Amino acid sequence: MAVSGGILILFVIGHMLGNLKAFLGPQAINAYAEGLRTMGEPLVGRSQLLWLARVVLLAAAGIHVLAAAQLTLVSNAARPVGYRKVPHLETTYASRTMRWGGVIILLYVVYHLMHITFGTVHPAFIPGDVYHNLVTGFQDWRVVLAYAVATLALSFHLYHGAWSALQTLGAAHPRYDGYRRAGAAVVAVGVLLGFLSVPVAVITGVLR
Repeated sequence: MAVSGGILILFVIGHMLGNLKAFLGPQAINAYAEGLRTMGEPLVGRSQLLWLARVVLLAAAGIHVLAAAQLTLVSNAARPVGYRKVPHLETTYASRTMRWGGVIILLYVVYHLMHITFGTVHPAFIPGDVYHNLVTGFQDWRVVLAYAVATLALSFHLYHGAWSALQTLGAAHPRYDGYRRAGAAVVAVGVLLGFLSVPVAVITGVLR
């Protein structure tokens, strides 16, 4: 769970930084997208490195979902009868919503791929024109609202996930736990603001 989550966190941060290239204009973000499609071309052939990255990412996502299901089953088996009252003294809202947040994220990823990547649910989709697809895709407030809800769920998931993963991997000590929690908060808030900045800029007319 921790290792696969770490891989996914790195991907999310990289994806968010790539999205911010929209503020540099169509040429910048379209060139970035084309660069991803052709990365590794001089060494291993066009798109082969990209497909390798996709396989690693899909494997990490699959392992993460499987680990979450296994942990849920183990947790339920350990206590088949629920508490009559849960005081939540040692948990946070982010930790208590990890499972539902994960489901929301998974469902949105499927929609997001169909919308921005493949264009199957995007009425004005143009293959290869990422800037156009972002701007036209986020002009519908319903899409922006769904994106905002999913991004908020992702941020809660990242906050607890980053903090917990570091603990699982051994980076836990009373002297440094405050820094670990602060670092997780910086990642979560940064991803939230970074991802939301693009649809908000579109819906307010900053990006046209």
